[in-house]
Amino acid sequence: MITGVCALIAVPLTALAGSARAEPLTVFAAASLREALDGAAAGFSGEVVLSYGGSGAMARQVALGAPADVVILANEAWLRWLDDEGALRAGSVARVMGNRLVLVGPEGAAPLEDLSAEALRARLAGGRMALGQVLSVPAGIYAKEWMQSAGLWEALAPHLAETENVRAALALVERGEVALGVVYATDARAARVAVVREIGAETHSPIAYWAAVPEASEHPQAEAFIAHLLGPAQDGFAALGFVPRAALGALP
Repeated sequence: MITGVCALIAVPLTALAGSARAEPLTVFAAASLREALDGAAAGFSGEVVLSYGGSGAMARQVALGAPADVVILANEAWLRWLDDEGALRAGSVARVMGNRLVLVGPEGAAPLEDLSAEALRARLAGGRMALGQVLSVPAGIYAKEWMQSAGLWEALAPHLAETENVRAALALVERGEVALGVVYATDARAARVAVVREIGAETHSPIAYWAAVPEASEHPQAEAFIAHLLGPAQDGFAALGFVPRAALGALP
């Protein structure tokens, strides 16, 4: 577990008023956060440039010295890896919000009452189930944990279409190229798909988004932006279907 969290909450958003803001704040973030962070950035006092991608790809870029001032990932393991690499500012890590995992089908798809391997393969009808890469994309990692927990992994592994991020998996379902996909509940809300079954939170690791300031960043508003995410932006996250930070339990 990452420690040294949330000295940031006390950082007032006005603390940097009057300081130089010549350069925009660059944020690297998980693809599933696009709508949420677009809205949060619009409500922030400084200029923000957002770059989205898979959490693994974002983490590797930060570790290689990419010019990010804030990084927000959908998996604690990637933040812990960055921390172990010495790539994060001490005390800057914070858990921002959570999410849920759902099975989706194309618009109009019927609910899936039976989650047995036989029922899932029947729904796939010889096709594949879309999800993020199970070794690097958080949504794919959580999906694999669900399948392993439910005893489905060996039966379904040959029928998977792994993608570079969760939004790419969602697009395959939206276009009708696959009959099923495993995505975040918030992604399903924003797309032309049908939620056919919710996946129990007890079948996979808790889904949380983590933010931190890379060690190489010298931007004066980096910590203030994370404070903004932990405070004023929380209502907007909840409105989009994310689990607010306050509802995530006792972890930092």
